[in-house]
Amino acid sequence: MPTSIAEGKDWSLERFNRHQPNTVTDIGPGDGTYAKLLRPHHEGVWWTAVEIHKPYIGRYKLKAKYDEVHNLDAREAPDHLYHRDLVLCGDVLEHMERDEAVALLQRIQQAGAWNILVSIPIVEAPQGEVDGNKHETHVHHWDYDDMGQVLASLGGSVESMKGDTLGVWWWSRRT
Repeated sequence: MPTSIAEGKDWSLERFNRHQPNTVTDIGPGDGTYAKLLRPHHEGVWWTAVEIHKPYIGRYKLKAKYDEVHNLDAREAPDHLYHRDLVLCGDVLEHMERDEAVALLQRIQQAGAWNILVSIPIVEAPQGEVDGNKHETHVHHWDYDDMGQVLASLGGSVESMKGDTLGVWWWSRRT
């Protein structure tokens, strides 16, 4: 779905306010959940969206919510889009195979991201194509501990929140 449940959003907002990033890349923004949630809390932030499904750009008016919008597969996006204060992976990594998601997180870290926010379902949440978007299919079920280990392997520090449905992690280059 191009939307997200409310679980973990307050926790994410607390970390966003603590770190006050000046540049953000939102991977798979869907309807712009994180821009709507976070943008009002810190003015002057440059927001970039990387959206794989072109119809979402118009349908959800992403060009009005982001300063820069790219119709790209995040796995193929240029590294400079990940050299940001914060890269958001909100409800997106479950839409790719585990090894692809791990490789993407490693690329984001290696490209110079200072912080990465990950939010994913940690319960069985089968989902197929939605409104003609094959990229909405859930192809990997993440385990809370597995994602924590993946992010810890990047070095830096990791904070996390385990909800009933979602797990949320904030990885930071700073320890």
